[in-house]
Amino acid sequence: QVQLVESGGGLVQAGDPLRLSCAASGLAFSRYAVGWFRQAPGKEREFVATISFSGGTTNYADSVKGRFTISRDNAKNTVYLQMSSLKPEDTAVYYCAADYFGPGSSMATVYDYWGQGTQVTVSS
Repeated sequence: QVQLVESGGGLVQAGDPLRLSCAASGLAFSRYAVGWFRQAPGKEREFVATISFSGGTTNYADSVKGRFTISRDNAKNTVYLQMSSLKPEDTAVYYCAADYFGPGSSMATVYDYWGQGTQVTVSS
C-alpha cells in the first residue's frame, strides 16, 4: 500500500530554519511529482512548493519564495522542504503529496496520494 510519512515538524521561533521530510513507500518514487501543501486552523489547504518527477522543475508559492527550498533524493525515496526565516504565518500542518509523472502542479486536486501531515508552529 502506498504510504507517505512526513516528519521534521516542531515548535520553533520566528527566523529559525526547519527541514521537513516526506518518506515514501509502496510506489516508484522517481516517477512521481511531489508537492508540499499546508493548512492552518480555520483556513483552506494551500499550495507551498512542488517538484516535478524528474526533479528539473520546481514551483513555489509567492509567500515562501526565497525562503523555502524543495528537493528530492530518489535513492532514499524522500523529498525535503528546507524552510528558512520562518514566520508566525507559516504555522500550519504541512502535508506532502505525490502525483504520477506530474510536472509539479500547484493544484492539490491532481495529487493521488497524501501523507498525514506534520505540525509546524512558529512563535513570535
